[in-house]
Amino acid sequence: MLRLLTIEFHKLKYNRASKILSIIYFGLLSCIALIAAIKFDIGPVKFHLADAGIFNFPYIWHFNTYIASILKFFLLLVIVSMMANEYSYKTLKQNLIDGLSKKEFILSKFYTVIAFAFVSTVFVFVVSLILGLVYSDYNEFAIIVSDLKYLFAFFIKLVSFFSMGLFFGILVKRSAFAVGAMVVWFIIESMFKGYLFWTFKKATNTSEKVDSIMQFLPFESMANLIKEPFSRLGAVKSVANQIGETFTKSYDVSFFNILIVSGWTFIFIYISLTLLKKRDL
Repeated sequence: MLRLLTIEFHKLKYNRASKILSIIYFGLLSCIALIAAIKFDIGPVKFHLADAGIFNFPYIWHFNTYIASILKFFLLLVIVSMMANEYSYKTLKQNLIDGLSKKEFILSKFYTVIAFAFVSTVFVFVVSLILGLVYSDYNEFAIIVSDLKYLFAFFIKLVSFFSMGLFFGILVKRSAFAVGAMVVWFIIESMFKGYLFWTFKKATNTSEKVDSIMQFLPFESMANLIKEPFSRLGAVKSVANQIGETFTKSYDVSFFNILIVSGWTFIFIYISLTLLKKRDL
């Protein structure tokens, strides 16, 4: 494993675009801390975002992983360009000539995906911990370590998303087309979701029926791992109660959903290996 990771990071070391994108990604993750500086002073109304409770433990784990997962696109570009460069610079063929098997080649990419996801998760953990210790109203150890499941969900989500990018990178061999193919897949999923709502529009519990089908599709299953955290805020719930609305949404990280996303990760890697084995390089 270390040998394969060393090979991949040696390639990335001399790839300027990958280094720039990685720096931008982790720089943007660090900018989550800047949210604490957002203030609105409109006459007698003074609003400080950090005082709204977004950095309170354990809510901060949910909020920060959700925000960080939006930024994963930058590392996706590193993954797909990493694969595209193998074809552009003929390094894939050279690796195979040098004795690397096709299985080891795919594993080297998958290990890199895991490494990126792990480093991202640790980075978000450290940033969130620091912000929480500074701004949280609750600093008891039991409260701090509760809801760390969102970090695990974040890691699983990144691994699956990057594995999908790896698959499309191998399938179309060009980074721009690989990203484009993922966008098309996302659009198709969204259109299919709209079709399901139209199909079940006269049925009772339409949303539940649509969700029960959509949860098995890759993008939807990844999105379900970490659901939007904003409606969990006390201020939002208070406003909702005043206008007669109540939230019954579940924000838990579902073990079943983790299995679905992990299943898609396996499918993407397995098909990537199958494609590589069948191709004449």
